[in-house]
Order: sequence, then structure tokens, then C-alpha cells
Amino acid sequence: MNTAIITGASAGIGASAAALFSQRNFKVINLSRRPCDVEGVLNLCGDIASKKTLDNILPSVSKAVNQSKAVSLVHNAAKIRKDSVIDCSDSELREMLEINVVAINSLNRRLIPLMPTGSSVLYVGSTLSMKAVPNSFSYILSKHAQLGMMRATCQDLMGKSIHTALINPGFTDTEMLQKHLNHDTELIKSLAKMNSFERLANPSEIAECVLWAHHNPVINGTIIEANLGQKES
Repeated sequence: MNTAIITGASAGIGASAAALFSQRNFKVINLSRRPCDVEGVLNLCGDIASKKTLDNILPSVSKAVNQSKAVSLVHNAAKIRKDSVIDCSDSELREMLEINVVAINSLNRRLIPLMPTGSSVLYVGSTLSMKAVPNSFSYILSKHAQLGMMRATCQDLMGKSIHTALINPGFTDTEMLQKHLNHDTELIKSLAKMNSFERLANPSEIAECVLWAHHNPVINGTIIEANLGQKES
């Protein structure tokens, strides 16, 4: 059996990816603070930025990897906050990087050596992996870091037949986005008009990109812009 290990699969893009991989007969493991409601998903809940949590859950994850024909390790979990280069404190930046960068490194270091050929390491980034906007300093920094991690992953795994990619969603109708925008309906409508379809992306559309990326190693080391064609600013 193939296995999909998805961080942050309790909601949004992660939950949609869990459902889609499950429909394709993958064993799906959710690593997040909250459980995923998709039937059949193995929920290993906790703070993946915590070494104690990783030490507790990794025996189960490693066992699943060892029993799999191929594995898709999907780095989807992320934290977002409003801050700027002027007011982002050191402690807040460390907290952001622990979740959005260091936790990814911890999972990669422990799981990639166990993954069979035909596996994938997929990063769910953001349009902000490639550009910047005001007042999202620590999030933008961490998403740019994920781009570098993906490119370095590609180079370090040369000859291993394990591929990688960065999927960059545009504005997507998720719980995280709604909360970040304080459920401001007018603001959400204005953001939706920033692409050629004048709507938010659906989490299921991004999940389709993630599944496709797993099945197509020819895209190794590339960036997939999943943003409905954003207007240039």
C-alpha cells in the first residue's frame, strides 16, 4: 500500500488532500494538533514543532513508511500572523520558524531515509513564497525558506528516485485565511477579484495539484503556481 503523510490535515487544504489521497487507496496519516474527520485517516495529534510529540508519534509513522511501496510526505501545516519587520519580536519569529520551517526539517531528517523509491516530498507554500506584501513579515520569511528547502531537497536527493515540488496556492477558501482576515467579507471579495476567475481557490483544487505532483516525478524541483492566474501588481 502507498502512504500519504500530511501535516495539518485537520482542515482546509490538508483535509482535502487527506480525502483525495484516501479515495486513491492511500493509507493517510494526519500529523496535526486536531484530528482529521476523513474516514480511515490515522490521526497522530500533537504539536509537530515539539520534539516530545515527534518522539511519541514517529515510531508509528516510521512503521507505516517501512510497510509502504511509496510515500508522499506533504508539508502542509503552517502558522500565519500579522506582523512587520518593525514589530516582529525575536520570540515570535522563532515560534513561526519552529512550525513553518524547523518542524519540516525534523520530519525530513527522520523520514526521508526510510522512504522507498517512487516517493515524494511535497511542500505546500504560498504565492508569498515568491513575493511579499505588507504586514506578513514572519509568514513571508518562512514561506521563502520553504522554497529554498524544496530546491535543496531536490539537489540532496539526486539519484534517490524521490522527487519534490513546491505547490504555491493563491488565496484559498480555508479556515486559516478566513480567520487571518477576521472574516471580513468585503476584504475577501476584493482578494477574490485579484485573479482572472474572480473567486477564491477551493481547497480541493489545491489537493488535486498535490496528488498530481506526487504521481509525476518529471516535475522534480519545480514550483507549481496554483493561484487561478493572479493579476500583476
